[in-house]
Amino acid sequence: MLTSERQNKILEYLKERKTAFVRDLAAALYVSEATVRRDLNEMQKLGLIERSHGGAILPENAEEVSIFVRMNKNAREKERAATNALKRLAGIPFRSLFVDSSSTALALAARLDLSHRTVVTNNLQTAMQLAQKAGVNLILLGGSVQANTNSATGSWTVRQLADFSFDLMLASCAAVVGGEAFERSLDQKEIKRAAFERSAKRILVVDSGKFSASGTYRFQSLDAFDCVATDAPPPAELIGKNIPFAY
Repeated sequence: MLTSERQNKILEYLKERKTAFVRDLAAALYVSEATVRRDLNEMQKLGLIERSHGGAILPENAEEVSIFVRMNKNAREKERAATNALKRLAGIPFRSLFVDSSSTALALAARLDLSHRTVVTNNLQTAMQLAQKAGVNLILLGGSVQANTNSATGSWTVRQLADFSFDLMLASCAAVVGGEAFERSLDQKEIKRAAFERSAKRILVVDSGKFSASGTYRFQSLDAFDCVATDAPPPAELIGKNIPFAY
């Protein structure tokens, strides 16, 4: 089992039980206790967990998972969804672009020609990766940085978005429930909604796993987007509901 897969399973275990002991994780994952301790130490450095006596607990702000972990989760599905979104983007000219803090939106933005274009994001990892593309004008929003997501959030971040007008928005979400996109973090929901209102065209990119996930805060209805790209056919109950799917 790869390290990223093992750490994902540790996070899932903690989300269900809120706390975990090294011996229990080792038994559940069929690895040594030393391996579990190394994983927990790495995850603590990323802000994903907090170490406790003999194990680990989730931090209070654990609504979201670090982008470093999310980038490795459902990676093939995200790439297929990004490919389907690219087909729709071919006919959309843009000079300015907002990319949210999701690993799925990053997977799409990384494949675009961003030369002589302005890209705005609130995620540090997204900014670092896209800043390496030739000719891009990259703007990183300020705010209170969440260690577990490497994202700037808060009311100041939201207020900064009022000074922009975007040709295009690339976004994802934590879950799709009943034809609506949801987030697990109130801060991320507020940022995405503010960027949505400042964008002429909006693309939502979701891997098929989001259709069976759950979220707390409503971001936007799927039919409000210009394209909802995914890697597989959506649930039957959503087909025929005037949602612009691309799959």
